[in-house]
Amino acid sequence: MSKLQETQPILLAKEQIDNGVKLTFKVQPSLDYFKGHFPEISILAGVVQLDWAVNFAQEYLELSSSIVDQVEVLKFQDMIRADQTVELLLTRKSGHKFLFKYQSDKGVHSSGRIVLEEA
Repeated sequence: MSKLQETQPILLAKEQIDNGVKLTFKVQPSLDYFKGHFPEISILAGVVQLDWAVNFAQEYLELSSSIVDQVEVLKFQDMIRADQTVELLLTRKSGHKFLFKYQSDKGVHSSGRIVLEEA
């Protein structure tokens, strides 16, 4: 298995929304991020959620930069666990700012605003 497959969720669906995209994916238990992290229960770390939000935003939102300047209004409301299906909503606010929200049938897991360096 390649490194990419061990660090990225399984993309199940992609839907264009106003000024953004909604990605639905499976957080498979085989991800490297679960190895040795909370051994009693496999929880996806917040830093991984931020990394995925930035990487997927770069891929789908036509942003002017890839360097994070600030993370604003960051909220972690509910844990994302291994083997869970979640949606990631990415909304472009400008060429250097976007919103993200992870949600599932359990409700909102995390959300925030990412400000990138202006080119």
